[in-house]
Amino acid sequence: MNKISVAIITKNEEANIRACLESVRWADDLVVVDSGSTDQTLTICREYPARIFVEEWKGFARQKNSAIAKTHHEWVLSLDADERIPLKLKEEIENEINQDRPCNGYFIARKNFFAGRWIRHCGWFPDYNLRLFRKSRGRFQERAVHERVQIEGQTERLQNFLIHETYHSVGDFLQRMDRYSTLAAREMDQEGKQFRIFDLLFRPPFTFFQMYLIRLGFLEGYWGFLLSGLYSFYTFAKYSKLRELKERK
Repeated sequence: MNKISVAIITKNEEANIRACLESVRWADDLVVVDSGSTDQTLTICREYPARIFVEEWKGFARQKNSAIAKTHHEWVLSLDADERIPLKLKEEIENEINQDRPCNGYFIARKNFFAGRWIRHCGWFPDYNLRLFRKSRGRFQERAVHERVQIEGQTERLQNFLIHETYHSVGDFLQRMDRYSTLAAREMDQEGKQFRIFDLLFRPPFTFFQMYLIRLGFLEGYWGFLLSGLYSFYTFAKYSKLRELKERK
């Protein structure tokens, strides 16, 4: 039987981490890398058989790679603190990693929730992410935001999905949006992208149009309209911040 490690990064995740760890306590190895929580996150983590490390923040990708490097086993499941593994997915994972297949990584669909509601449209489902992989064949691409695992070799998709309890409220979205839009603007700047007024004028409404109409957000009613508007604002914010960075230089 192949064993599996779970790698999680945290900072002030007391509202999420218990449910996350509870859903993976079956794993053979639990690694938590914390970047200076000031709430009860670490107290909760100590209730579980997790190996806990405290490190300074290095960025999403580097922090996750650091957690992965500390795992004991070849198969690694990388999770965010607001994600949970249902029983059916757990059984599928255990079955897949014990098959004699030339597969080095698996994409897992996420069932995303906003304010406690499952969002089926707006491009939020099935939302496949590569989270289960052989440690010797995969690592997170080092970028400021929206980091993804790069795999050497064959990948497949699992049938079952994980639960992602994402933004708990509009306020939660806006708070994190400020951070993510700043990181996205810095990344665009580092890649040499130039600010154009076109981006500020047309990309935000296109984001709304894409999520609300093309990706059928209108079928979500108020929540689809809200999410489409919020992501349009995020797009506006990151290009505004890109212009700000250019001016400072």
